[in-house]
Amino acid sequence: MAKLPFLQEIDLTRNYIYGSIPKEWAVLPLVNFSLLGNRISGQIPSWIGNFTNLRNLIRSNNFNGKIPQFIQNWTQLLRLDLQASGLQGPIPSGISRLKKLDDLSLNINCGGDQVTTDDNLIYESDNDGSDGVSTFRVGTNWAVSSTGAFLDLSDNNNFITTTRQNLSMPDSELYANARISPLSLSYYGLCLLNGNYSVKLHFAEIIITDYNGYISPGRRIFDVYIQGELVLKDFNIKVEANGSEKAVVKKFNAIVTKNKLEIRFYWAGKGTTNIPISGTYGPLVSAISVAPSDLRRLELQTGSFSLRQIQDATNNFSASNKIGEGGFGSVYRGLLSDGTMIAVKQLSSKSTQGNREFLNEIGMISALQYPNLVRLYGCCVEENQLLLVYEYLENNSLANALFGPEKYELKLDWLTRQKICVGIARGLAYLHEESMLRIVHRDIKPTNVLLDRELNPKISDFGLAKLNENEHTHISTRVAGTMGYMAPEYATRGYLTLKADVYSFGIVALEIITGKSVTKITNEGDIHLLDWVCKFNFSVSRFNSNLNQFCMVWQAHMLREKGELLMLVDKNLGLDFNKEEALRMIKVSLLCSNSLPARRPPMSMVVSMLTSDISVPDFAPYSGILGEHIAQEIMYNPHDCKCSASESPILHFHGEVIDDS
Repeated sequence: MAKLPFLQEIDLTRNYIYGSIPKEWAVLPLVNFSLLGNRISGQIPSWIGNFTNLRNLIRSNNFNGKIPQFIQNWTQLLRLDLQASGLQGPIPSGISRLKKLDDLSLNINCGGDQVTTDDNLIYESDNDGSDGVSTFRVGTNWAVSSTGAFLDLSDNNNFITTTRQNLSMPDSELYANARISPLSLSYYGLCLLNGNYSVKLHFAEIIITDYNGYISPGRRIFDVYIQGELVLKDFNIKVEANGSEKAVVKKFNAIVTKNKLEIRFYWAGKGTTNIPISGTYGPLVSAISVAPSDLRRLELQTGSFSLRQIQDATNNFSASNKIGEGGFGSVYRGLLSDGTMIAVKQLSSKSTQGNREFLNEIGMISALQYPNLVRLYGCCVEENQLLLVYEYLENNSLANALFGPEKYELKLDWLTRQKICVGIARGLAYLHEESMLRIVHRDIKPTNVLLDRELNPKISDFGLAKLNENEHTHISTRVAGTMGYMAPEYATRGYLTLKADVYSFGIVALEIITGKSVTKITNEGDIHLLDWVCKFNFSVSRFNSNLNQFCMVWQAHMLREKGELLMLVDKNLGLDFNKEEALRMIKVSLLCSNSLPARRPPMSMVVSMLTSDISVPDFAPYSGILGEHIAQEIMYNPHDCKCSASESPILHFHGEVIDDS
């Protein structure tokens, strides 16, 4: 790249590249520079500070050292994201000079054109005054909504007003125009970093004026809400500014959560009411300025917990607080001092104890937040303890809900099962295609799907399979999954792609549909599918793994050939399910569990099929490894089948691999 003297943009997003930033890049005239979602290590070289035209920076890497002071010189920077970058230390105080950061600030000239103020702040234009009774418009990282109509005007769609006078206050361009509304006016700050902000609201009454002895009729009174909280009641601009065409600025503090800020101006029917002339009633605002007041939120957002905190929360890891045991360690329920319920996963420390790269991996995992992912609050690395702190989910795992002990088992109706299936698909689609990192879960199964109070599904343990992974290729030397759910190419050859998760999802979806576990027996006396299949005299030993899941998928395809797919639906549901939706869900699960990765759909398409946004395409007859061998055995030894053609075996499965050699 250093041999390209005019190269201005390097975008290596999510390429999982290792190493350090090449010093040869110092000669490039870079403007855009994105290393998002890689494993770049070492310190950020000082020569990058010379790139004053940079517009983007990096997140989710393995850098070390302090946050460099020279980032405050990047005056053209549009986005700064240091989350899970590996950098430490305080944010440089001069960062407030970076006026173009979209995710840190918000400046709007309400009703006017773009304006640069005396202190070099750029206020974005908001000069579209058209549309009707209810409008919604979007800026770069903000939106405005207005409701109501001025009924006394033939042109009742103009919600912008302009002064006829020459204003003399500082930054008068901000007050020459204003946005008005007959009832309710709302501004939304979007994609802001969470944290504390300072909000400035600029007003000047330019409609109800005193000019050459003529006093315009009207008395404007309205309320102001920020984040749903009333901050100004019965606000009168003219009274507050001690006259018309005079500026008044109101300052407030606001806390941004979920990356959104809402500012609402509302006319409650006070002030001008008898003969309401348009513009003399309802809210009016000239400009809005939002800036961060606490920049600490830019530092690594992974919470740090002390061992003492965790011990107190879990009653010193008492057996009564233990709620699970998984492949990565024991799980305990805990209660923090502030009343927050948590789930604590106790990992094996092994070689990751004190490992900086490991901690940064945890930081990246915690940055992934989505409704269908279990939220990671933080971690504790202390006294040979390695603990992950998660949100606590009230209804335990999907495995317990479907086929666990009676105290955990839930009677899931069809709509709930459908909701759970769609939610799992959405969580995987986010991990695969929408998140800052493309993550292959590797171990999708019912025990790794947790249910909240409303039985919404949340995927757990995402990203953990990589923590001890030393190989950087797509061929995994350490298969991290569960027999019964692993894709054949992953189980047999260690070949890992996103399609491995798609396969596992297909198996889990079949379990949700049937209510039967692919890995264990539930009731004595049932006819188990593995037993039924094994009554065909063929050698199980020729198949080296995952026999149960192949049996499940193969049997489903056999029922499909006979037009009896609905026999897969859990008999506990009776007839209380939507047949069309059940068929759709079954067909999607069979598409996902195809033995050939190329034939499995991406998870975003799975979501669209499950929600009926697109139709489910036709699929080829089952061509799985096991299915081919079983089909051959039936063809050549039909007399060995002890089940009649009319029998419909209950779909239960062993978790064992039987070797009859």
